[in-house]
Amino acid sequence: MYEIRVFDSFSSAHHLRNYKGRCERVHGHNWKVELVVSGKELKNGMLIDFTILKEKLKGVLDILDHRDLNTIPFFKKRNPTSENICLYIYGKIEKALEKYPLSIKSVTVWENEKQCASYVKVR
Repeated sequence: MYEIRVFDSFSSAHHLRNYKGRCERVHGHNWKVELVVSGKELKNGMLIDFTILKEKLKGVLDILDHRDLNTIPFFKKRNPTSENICLYIYGKIEKALEKYPLSIKSVTVWENEKQCASYVKVR
């Protein structure tokens, strides 16, 4: 089994609903995102071209970049927590990569250098 990972980032604002504390107020982050994919088959010695994988991730992150996450339909009924941002990115990237013979292993989102959340789909 092969595994590759790419990183990218985006900036956005959000606030948490039904939460008591500083994060209930609108605030922003410079988010770092890690996408890990895996697979058994190589084509021309590659699981997937890094350029393609980075473009697919960037396409998803462009939807979130410089936005108030609370205004995005996915987050209307879900708090825009790091965990739910992982789930959102996972769902979008899963669709973007469906024609490739690989699996998404995980999506990890850092809201700062000291804390992150990951989504790993149980198969």
